[in-house]
Amino acid sequence: MSVNQITRKQVTDWTLITLRESAWAPLSVIGFYLLGLLFGWYDSYPPLDIPTHFFGGIAITYFFRSAIRNSQNLFGGIPFPVQVMFAFTCTGTTIILWEFYENILDFLFQAHNVLGLADTIKDMLMGLLGALVLTVFYRQR
Repeated sequence: MSVNQITRKQVTDWTLITLRESAWAPLSVIGFYLLGLLFGWYDSYPPLDIPTHFFGGIAITYFFRSAIRNSQNLFGGIPFPVQVMFAFTCTGTTIILWEFYENILDFLFQAHNVLGLADTIKDMLMGLLGALVLTVFYRQR
């Protein structure tokens, strides 16, 4: 009885292809975020946080869509609606983890990233709206 096993090379290839294809998107948003922290843009202009979270939602959804599409070489065909929903839910999880990150920074380093519960909810909403925008306009290849 033969079992289809995934090899280390297949996983490595999937990882490299996905990173080469789509890692630029979330890394760009993170780079902009770090520049904003470095130069105090978020202190000078607090509403800048809104597009950062929105474009973060777009970027991370793009990354997950790419990773899921490329994973079909490992796991076989994944129906398109499943790919879309899985990427959206992975993005939602990432958004929640990012808000934990911001709260932990505030707690440990008095970073003042979070301006209260309403700010956290707004940030998560902006990220999910970004994810929804990409989900609606991204076409299957």
